[in-house]
Amino acid sequence: MSVAVVIVAAGRHGHLRRTLSALQRQARVPDEVIVVDIGSEPGLAGEVRRSGGDGARCLQLDHQAGSPLPLARARNLGGAASATADLVFLDVDCVPGRGLVGSYVDALRAAPHALVCGPVRYLVEDWDVGIDESDVAIDDAMLSSRSQPHPVRPVAPASGVRFGDDHHLFWSLSFAVRRRTWEQLSGFDSGYEGYGAEDTDLALRAKALGVPMAWSSGGTAYHQWHAPTRLDPRRTGEIVANARRFRARWGWWPMVGWLNELADLGLVLFEPQDSRVERALRLRDPGATGSSV
Repeated sequence: MSVAVVIVAAGRHGHLRRTLSALQRQARVPDEVIVVDIGSEPGLAGEVRRSGGDGARCLQLDHQAGSPLPLARARNLGGAASATADLVFLDVDCVPGRGLVGSYVDALRAAPHALVCGPVRYLVEDWDVGIDESDVAIDDAMLSSRSQPHPVRPVAPASGVRFGDDHHLFWSLSFAVRRRTWEQLSGFDSGYEGYGAEDTDLALRAKALGVPMAWSSGGTAYHQWHAPTRLDPRRTGEIVANARRFRARWGWWPMVGWLNELADLGLVLFEPQDSRVERALRLRDPGATGSSV
């Protein structure tokens, strides 16, 4: 099966350079690499040409500076632009382990109707000090030694895939899907703008349509360290807006871990007895779970 990797980028040239270079070192090199450049960042298209190889191309998506990043719309654009049977979506800050693309292709053979998520590890701060972006020493053993698993992400199966009903744990930073399933889902809801909840919304719509979750072995994505985006005060408004959109559809609050953290910082207010959401968010269901980065 042919496979494309779709990456959405808004700056972060260094992260993109590492991710593209690692895709060139894959055991199963993707047939296409599509980078969606949000806002036509200076130099980003050139980075794609230099680091992405012959199968990489860059698409431009207009974006007004200061407005929420159209992440859902950008992923949809990348998925629609590819011509492959299999799609892998990878965040710009995720370095793919050497087996990532091949593992996803194998997983989609075993679980052709599923949303498939592979393992993710989080690189520690300053993991790359003294290492050049193109250094061949950036291998899976080194990446693994300088990273740690997410504390609540499911443990990957030892081999093959494991089906689950835990759609609320789906995160869009690394996943794969067959094109026909992607088209059945109509991609992400572009009404979500900026950060938060669009991935959980996609997964719940998948569940409603009978699309299972599958957790894949191998093919680890290594998330490059950066300061948590959710703690940027400029993002608070879009997180609140996306939480409101999600709750209006599904009846419970997503991203409760994020929102509690923002409340501790005084950026968001929670009052469980009141379900209204303004700049201060009031939770009716403080036990619900949701997205994470």
